Amino acid sequence: MPLPLLWLGAAAVSALAIKSAADERKAKYQSRRLKDGVDRYSSQRNNDRAVAIYPTDLFHSEVIVEPTFGAIVCCGIGGVFEHTGIWVGENTIIELDGNGLIKPVSAERFIGNRSGDNIFVACDSNATPLALPEIGERALSQVYQYQDYHMIENNCHQFVWHCFDKFKSPVTSFSRLNEKIAQYYDRVIYWDLAKTS
Repeated sequence: MPLPLLWLGAAAVSALAIKSAADERKAKYQSRRLKDGVDRYSSQRNNDRAVAIYPTDLFHSEVIVEPTFGAIVCCGIGGVFEHTGIWVGENTIIELDGNGLIKPVSAERFIGNRSGDNIFVACDSNATPLALPEIGERALSQVYQYQDYHMIENNCHQFVWHCFDKFKSPVTSFSRLNEKIAQYYDRVIYWDLAKTS
């Protein structure tokens, strides 16, 4: 009967790996609280570390932040991809839907039909949302317009970046969007759990 013992051993190793990841994330948050000032992206460039803490439903943040007008928010899709949008207040997010329509949705609808249970907001190391009113205004100005949606070349990340860069320099992935936002704000990004209600 060595097979069940093997499964038991694999389960124990998995549990230890999950605990280790959770402990590492907790240590990052504790060290974050002890910092003076913000983590600047320009000083981290040699490490190319645009994101200090990624959004994850499994080990979500102990820090809960209320998004502000023009903040970048995200949720998970299938545990593999992220969906991004712009927070415009009153529990409303502007998103590019898979059918190409730019539309306002509630926080509940933003995570509806997706795998994630939480919304995350891009913040600096002081848990301040990376947000500008003009970003929210640009998102609002595009509501109910259609774009030629493409999963890679013209997706939700491209829409979010277009609210920053009207010339539409290409952003095809969540990681590239993070790099661009980190450069724009000169801040390392912490994806904190968003307080939406």
